[in-house]
Amino acid sequence: MTLQFEGCAYFRQRLALSTLSCTPIKIKNIRSQENEPGLRNFEINLLHLLEKLTNGSKVEINATGTSLYYVPGALIGGIVEHQCSLERGIGYFLELVLYVAPFMKTALELRLQGVTNDRDDPSVDLIKYSAIPVMKRFLGSDDGLELKITKRGAKPNGGGEILFRCPTKMKLRPCQWTDTGKIKRIRGVAYAMRVSPSLANRLIETAKGLLLKFLPDVYIYVDHQKGPNAGLSPGYGLTLAAETKNGSVISAESCSIPRAEEGTTTTITIPEDLAKEAVFKLLDEIYKAGVVDSFGQALTFHYMALNQADVSKVITGPLNSYSMQYLRYLKQFFQVMFKIENAKEIPRVVREKMDEDDDDDDDEEEINESDEEKDDDELKTGSSKILLTAIGIGYHNLTKTLI
Repeated sequence: MTLQFEGCAYFRQRLALSTLSCTPIKIKNIRSQENEPGLRNFEINLLHLLEKLTNGSKVEINATGTSLYYVPGALIGGIVEHQCSLERGIGYFLELVLYVAPFMKTALELRLQGVTNDRDDPSVDLIKYSAIPVMKRFLGSDDGLELKITKRGAKPNGGGEILFRCPTKMKLRPCQWTDTGKIKRIRGVAYAMRVSPSLANRLIETAKGLLLKFLPDVYIYVDHQKGPNAGLSPGYGLTLAAETKNGSVISAESCSIPRAEEGTTTTITIPEDLAKEAVFKLLDEIYKAGVVDSFGQALTFHYMALNQADVSKVITGPLNSYSMQYLRYLKQFFQVMFKIENAKEIPRVVREKMDEDDDDDDDEEEINESDEEKDDDELKTGSSKILLTAIGIGYHNLTKTLI
């Protein structure tokens, strides 16, 4: 059965779920009312990448580019190299790969060339901080899982390169991820390409000046690239990640605008303001996030749905539009529905005390409950949290090579 969609929105979500569910899709009216109708170059480039990752895929595009028919093939993996379109960052292409990488026939070793850091798409640094911990939790281990930046590249000319390795798994591991934990440290990277290294130092100085007001363990290292490793265009930026005691990572970033656009925009370019923007984004993410940040929401829901036929639970902050649409597509492609309810996050220590108190007498329970309520009131957990529960469909990677 072929599923039909309209418009160009959520293009990568449709392709990823179509490939994993082996369901052909047809997309009509792609920018049909615009002055330049049809698929853009970066979307066609994404289809080329998907063809390299699969065997037997079939793509049909009409003459005007406003209609696409896609028949998925088998995910084969292996060693793949791809030159990404410079219109979008590598993060745009890598995000699709994260959804399908664990279900390849052989372990994936992917090299992508293009723009590593960009204001429009999540940078490779953000994906490394945010998505890799989520993958480790569902894959069960980090053996063979790696994301490395070998060259950095900024818009408009790119020149960056990354290496992504991912092992194959027969099935994923169910996850009960309902305890965020307190922030214990903040890590980050200030990068500079074809500009003075003092810009990266100014980024670090301003960011640490703000973050050290909250906790003492803040470390941001400088990544100043030179020569061929610095890409073909100048740029700089800052990526921050807050790590909790229970393994959650909450990330945010800010990047300078491309030089070619400086005459036509008023976006922040001063290093001090850029650092403040990154810090404020991180604090906002910490306030909103549960066990995953905004970027990791959809990826977490994806692995929960494709898990074993067992219950997975996760606590998140308010859902963004991208995640909400992904939940709709999961129901459409896999008939998976999530139970969503408001949840007041209870720390693990308090929960263990509550379990122990079940065996005590009533008087002790009343005293302990009052103490627990007091402890819980003292914790500032940010915005209201949402508990999502799902039973996996029991998805098995039958193409995985067995010895």
